Amino acid sequence: MPNKQHHVQPHGDDWEVKKNGADRASVVTPTKKEAEKAGREISKNQGTELVIHKKDGTIQKSDSHGNDPNPPKDKK
Repeated sequence: MPNKQHHVQPHGDDWEVKKNGADRASVVTPTKKEAEKAGREISKNQGTELVIHKKDGTIQKSDSHGNDPNPPKDKK
């Protein structure tokens, strides 16, 4: 499962979208908002989990766009 993730993370003064195990970023943008938008599109197209980091590198949130091993339960 590790290769089924894309990360939005700090890259110097910019932000990057990078797939687990990749040597290079898919996208580098000047703002986190732009990186999240690009990362969400890439993640949806490839059916991966999108992991969004804070400026300090810790995980802020994640969204699944593929086969979620723990999908939300239906509310009845």
